[in-house]
Amino acid sequence: MKISTVLDQIDLGAIALPEFQRGYVWNRNQVRGLLLSLYRRHPVGMLLVWVTATETASARGDGALQPGFVKLLLDGQQRITSLYGIMRGKSPQFFEGNDQAFTGLHFNLQDETFEFYAPLKMKENPFWIDVTQLMQNGTGEFVQRLATMPELQADLSAYLRRLTDVEGIKNIELYVEEVTGKDKTVDVVVDIFNQVNSGGTKLSKGDLALAKVCASWPEARTALRGCLDKWRGAGYHFRLEWLLRSITTITTGQALFSGLDSVDMHTFRKGVQQAERATDKLLTMISGRLGLDHDRVLGSRYSFPLMVRYLTQRGGNLADSKERDKLLYWYIHTFLWGRYAGSTETRLNQDLAAIEQQDGALDRLIDQLRQDRGDLGVHPDDFRGWSVSARFYPLLYMLTRVNHAQDWGTGIELSDQMLGKLSSLQLHHIFPKALLYKYGYDRQEVNALANFTFLTQETNLCVSDRNPAEYLPEYARKHPGAIESHWIPMDPQLWQVENYRDFLAARRELLARSANGFLDSLVKGSVPDVAVIAEPVLERLEPPVPGTVATDQEEQLIRECNEWVVCLGLPEGEYMFELADPETGEPLAILDLAWPHGLQERYSEPVAMLVDEGKDTEEAANRARYRYFTNVSEFQTYVRREILALTEESV
Repeated sequence: MKISTVLDQIDLGAIALPEFQRGYVWNRNQVRGLLLSLYRRHPVGMLLVWVTATETASARGDGALQPGFVKLLLDGQQRITSLYGIMRGKSPQFFEGNDQAFTGLHFNLQDETFEFYAPLKMKENPFWIDVTQLMQNGTGEFVQRLATMPELQADLSAYLRRLTDVEGIKNIELYVEEVTGKDKTVDVVVDIFNQVNSGGTKLSKGDLALAKVCASWPEARTALRGCLDKWRGAGYHFRLEWLLRSITTITTGQALFSGLDSVDMHTFRKGVQQAERATDKLLTMISGRLGLDHDRVLGSRYSFPLMVRYLTQRGGNLADSKERDKLLYWYIHTFLWGRYAGSTETRLNQDLAAIEQQDGALDRLIDQLRQDRGDLGVHPDDFRGWSVSARFYPLLYMLTRVNHAQDWGTGIELSDQMLGKLSSLQLHHIFPKALLYKYGYDRQEVNALANFTFLTQETNLCVSDRNPAEYLPEYARKHPGAIESHWIPMDPQLWQVENYRDFLAARRELLARSANGFLDSLVKGSVPDVAVIAEPVLERLEPPVPGTVATDQEEQLIRECNEWVVCLGLPEGEYMFELADPETGEPLAILDLAWPHGLQERYSEPVAMLVDEGKDTEEAANRARYRYFTNVSEFQTYVRREILALTEESV
């Protein structure tokens, strides 16, 4: 089939892209290579299409499909999308990606090369020909222009032949292999797709599950993204596959996406509504009861698929506050100990089985946690971690909210401050960073969890970089009890910078006691107004997890970097990505910004942005085969040159 015919078939709705296909990911180098191969009349491979009934076809985009049968493109999306964009001057209806990859392609009549438009090189240069203009208008106007230029007459015939060869690309025949037959279900076709793409992108289990759903309900992806957009607006960032997992647990009682095979569309649609309502309720519950009111402190989002199943089993409502608090007790421990950081599906199926019989379900869940951990008590050295990326950071934030910690400057309880992403509550280093660095403390000690507390913005600005030996006595006199409410050891000797390590040890002990008191009362259904001070517990020393976002400036830099990537049409990275051991689930490092599947998802290597990190974090990323960058400028150069294949002149 001629290339021009293939493009006509796309316009007619006779050829489309199946729903399970990912978006366009080619860069400019790949597009140039394709056009050069076609210009030289080299083979560029066949197309593979799935011939299926139009009424059951699930295709990308909102274009109308031809009646009867449609050909869904299994192999050749990147090539055909590139050719469509160049020859039509616009993206096909099913397009999803970065159209810079095929916009502005030019051909040089002298050296017979293809390059993207660069004003300094090409403007008013007759040897550079706009390929899209040539494909749409033919050679006529270019022939007339060249014929009026005396300096080109000697080689005019060669130039005309080259123009004709470029335009003739549209008439090149591509072999089209068809997959047909009633036995070619979505499962079979996706298996064929994965075999054909063994060297490139493979569909994940979630992709396959969603493809099957979209075959019967084409609007499914839009409906799910609507939920995600709503939660994003409230400050919670979830992924589509995460939501699909919750729908799976609700409708099947299991974690594996394959369970959706037996779910009819009426049940699935109801599951979407149930998952949305249950997630709304859980976010409200976690925010209101625990004070975990934004994305950074949410804890284990992978516990939600079980909790939404638990809520749905009970008609969307819990019996009383005791049941609510026991569920929250379990939830807190899942993020403290990384319950789902490793083998998510295996652990989740184990826990789903424990709640299938409703009586005693929460007790069984907690028992399973205890069997794996051996001890659910919080130890002082559990607070030995550092940075806002540590697993115990949400616990520190939570204790501040639920235990009525007071703002030092006003004496008002911080639980009364505004909740949510616009909160005036700010992270405060008790011992200021500049002071600690001056006295030779290293970065992990400076950003230790036990050196963190939370204050209103006004108080945080007033305290600024003052020495705690100076400002703590002032606030202790001004608002008696306010300093103690933040688990600050009250021995003035510990407020001296030379005794900083002893201060950290003493505060870790106070935090552990408070945490155990709150958690114990939570599971017993008797949370007091003031946290219970439990008996001292034995210390357990565990190495800190490397990686941190240590400052507001660093966080802003990372977020701006991520926004820059998204503006280029590339996938959003994951903030503070926990790199965990796939077998044990133990955290290995925190990556400031990561693309675990690459910037061209599953076509390129995992990538991470590490801002001001130590060698341990870099080594962990390297062992996990991440390509990491420690400089934003170098990262942006990588994106432009290797992902988008842009020249500096075309940027």
